Amino acid sequence: MDYRITTAGDEIAILPSLLAADFACLGHEASRAEKAGADALHIDIMDGHFVPNLSMGPDVVAMAKRTVNVPLSVHLMLANPEKHIEKFIRAGADVLLIHAEVEGDISGMLRQIRALGARPGITINPGTPVEVLWPYLGDIDEVLFMSVNPGYGGQKFIESVLPKVRVIREVIQTRSLAVDISIDGGIGLETVTPAATAGCNVFIAGTSLYRSVDMAKTVHEMRVRAINAFRKVRE
Repeated sequence: MDYRITTAGDEIAILPSLLAADFACLGHEASRAEKAGADALHIDIMDGHFVPNLSMGPDVVAMAKRTVNVPLSVHLMLANPEKHIEKFIRAGADVLLIHAEVEGDISGMLRQIRALGARPGITINPGTPVEVLWPYLGDIDEVLFMSVNPGYGGQKFIESVLPKVRVIREVIQTRSLAVDISIDGGIGLETVTPAATAGCNVFIAGTSLYRSVDMAKTVHEMRVRAINAFRKVRE
């Protein structure tokens, strides 16, 4: 399942991040995101090694797969993602994102993700140079820019990632690549416009959506702002 198929238009997708949900009722929280108009659900997986926090595992992905009908975007913040790729895809990941900063055969991991039926994506942290992405652009369907240092939700948006987004957007458009550009960290109504203006078309938002008084209204407003800004990028 591809969230570009379900998106409301102009290639924009809004993904609530389950990391910001109430862990006492994750199934309900996943359904709440779907009912609010989410294009997909984003699930962060942390191992306590690659990032200084622990979060969810394949069982949560499997629960979400049973609970919602929107695609699942699974972000592996793991030191050894190659050991876990198959189990997360079997659990229901439609998109599987690994980090450019990990050791090992990254190209091989991306090819494995695609061979197992999921969309491969690669993630870079705020301090990682954009040039590390060049070897992988032919193997991926998505680039995820972290706009906070990964590991915890509720952090402030790091604006210095946006010039890197602009570089990748230009490369993608010049080469006519079918690659989405997503961003995660501090995304809300105030930051979605500059992120879309820089070239992002997939927006992962945790705290701003799950703590919203009206998630559906916030998803809609975020989408409208992103569409208006992203149209100018495509002109």
